Amino acid sequence: MGSGQWTVEQRAPIRTESQLNEYEPEIGCLSIIVLGASGDLAKKKTFPALFLLYRQGFIQSQDVHIFGYARSSIPDNEFGNRIRGYLTPCKGFEQTHEEDVTQFLQLIKYVSGAYDTEEGFRLLDKTISEYELSKNSTEGSSRRLFYLALPPSVYPPVCRMIRSYCMNKSDLGGWTRIVVEKPFGRDLASAEELSSQIGELFDEPQIYRIDHYLGKELVQNLMVLRFANRLFLPLWNRDNISNIQIVFREDFGTDGRGGYFDQYGIIRDIIQNHLLQVLCLVAMEKPVSLKPEHVRDEKVKVLQSVLPIEDNEVVLGQYEGYTDDPTVPDDSNTPTFATMVLRIHNERWEGVPFIMKAGKALNSRKAEIRVQFKDVPGDIYKCQKQGRNEFVIRLQPSEAMYMKLTVKQPGLEMTTVQSELDLSYGQRYQETNIPEAYERLILDTIRGDQQHFVRRDELKAAWEIFTPLLHRIDRGEMKPLPYKPGSRGPEEADKLAEKAGYVQTHGYIWIPPTL
Repeated sequence: MGSGQWTVEQRAPIRTESQLNEYEPEIGCLSIIVLGASGDLAKKKTFPALFLLYRQGFIQSQDVHIFGYARSSIPDNEFGNRIRGYLTPCKGFEQTHEEDVTQFLQLIKYVSGAYDTEEGFRLLDKTISEYELSKNSTEGSSRRLFYLALPPSVYPPVCRMIRSYCMNKSDLGGWTRIVVEKPFGRDLASAEELSSQIGELFDEPQIYRIDHYLGKELVQNLMVLRFANRLFLPLWNRDNISNIQIVFREDFGTDGRGGYFDQYGIIRDIIQNHLLQVLCLVAMEKPVSLKPEHVRDEKVKVLQSVLPIEDNEVVLGQYEGYTDDPTVPDDSNTPTFATMVLRIHNERWEGVPFIMKAGKALNSRKAEIRVQFKDVPGDIYKCQKQGRNEFVIRLQPSEAMYMKLTVKQPGLEMTTVQSELDLSYGQRYQETNIPEAYERLILDTIRGDQQHFVRRDELKAAWEIFTPLLHRIDRGEMKPLPYKPGSRGPEEADKLAEKAGYVQTHGYIWIPPTL
């Protein structure tokens, strides 16, 4: 360049974000250790998810071995028989299901031991090491994934045992990761204590706090919908949106889990984690990239912008007959239903109420996000009474997205009616296998992708929102209202939503399309 001559410089082609995020398979044998292997969570969720990953080829028999660890002394074949009935056929592979299950169960080795003693974990480490040696794995290059399907009370001693006796011996490309289930504490103080105890033993990149709602297909679609479609960019703000509802409804009660549920209640069990995670994805700003830390940074900003919850914007309920459960105290103040309004103090959402609803023993079962838009100004068709435009994302069951619109009623008269633009997954993606939430999240842990897991500061910010309200309930300062099983919940909840600005549509019912 000093001579004044131009030169042409060959540059590397620009890489797209999808290329940057492409997963590169790791080498080294993989050991998946399920602690609490004899419990309900492991039998109903963890092992079935591992089986589906195995059947679809995401974990290979030549690279992986699965270890179950629990206190019960069970022979390998008996343990396999216990979980066999929970392994459902993989879509498209029904004819070879029995053979697939038999091959999968051969990958599982059961180890018996206590959760707080050296002896059991030394035996577990010895069993894992024998497998790694049989695969000619270089010491330290193997991968160990510990899934804690256990009550949070035993997380600290179990993590200490793993740290002391079951880690990789050196760092030659391998890793050790732990997966922990909710609930992550009962309030801010207990959550911080638990985080500190685990944080002293493992670095944050090693810790995967799992919230299975973040693995649901429609929840994972939220960011794509918002940030990959020009249609939504100018609409998704306080200028156009009146209110947003995030709803979880079950048509059954505690069903034998009364004693466990009564320790937590519907807010701790559903709203503080599942529904709040959905709120983050609905309300967050566009991240710099799809890197996990960039996404989680934006979620934390949303949580830090939530204003304190006002008591007059909370309705609690408890279904009649809840205390008939012998494991539930007769004077229980635990809510089985809650509706509350969360308000986000930032430029995008100032003045838009986020109405959070969750309840048991209601008249329907569903989880959905309902974005209600403001009225059309200058309504020349006089059709406001028919209802507002709504964008509804049905998370479960019958996964779907549909937009409620006002259209002309077919015929000679100029009359209007509400209809919908409908994307129902069961109809549109008939041949597609939609993964279970645990299936997707376990695969993410193997790949080291923490985007859909809860970071420590995110957990802290979530508890900061709800802890004052929960303490008032625990002290008996707020009482749940009784409601009949099979109803919509307390009438006061509908009145609260109406007061917050929600306009209910009467006469319109969305019906999932049939094939």
